[in-house]
Amino acid sequence: MSSHTLRTFDERLALRLPMLAALLARGFSRLAPRSRIRTALLWRAARLGLDAFNRRDLDAVAISYGKDFEYVPARAWVEAGMVEPCYSGLDGYRRYVATVDEVWGGENYLALMDVIDEGEQVLLLAHGSMRAQASGVPWSESFALLLTYGDGRVIRAREYYDHAEAIAALRARQPW
Repeated sequence: MSSHTLRTFDERLALRLPMLAALLARGFSRLAPRSRIRTALLWRAARLGLDAFNRRDLDAVAISYGKDFEYVPARAWVEAGMVEPCYSGLDGYRRYVATVDEVWGGENYLALMDVIDEGEQVLLLAHGSMRAQASGVPWSESFALLLTYGDGRVIRAREYYDHAEAIAALRARQPW
């Protein structure tokens, strides 16, 4: 079954009518960070995004991403020379995921644990499980994604493999 057939109605609608999705995102961004509606919408968007990532439907992952968003991989992966320090746009994000999948063989799944909303920044805390392609060795660890918003769209996503480090970055308002 294709990953496209597993899309929800709202994912299909947002991908077919991106201007409507952008308009709704701008309206959503004006809600108070702790409002019940915003909280519910953020949790739904986070679950849908991680579900889309798990099935490798990257168009659906990037529904809320701005045209020129930046994806910043975890520092340890960059320092190890496994990935570039930053990827721009959907094409860059696709290259990043392809690079990761070369190592993990596409068996890289994320399960949402918490969403922390600080207005222009939102932190997704998740648990990741993977299996190395070459050795078959399973790996499990914490995963966090710090999203920075501008005009209702994600303009920067920064990943962490330590929840405490990600929370500290959110509290310091420094996604780098």
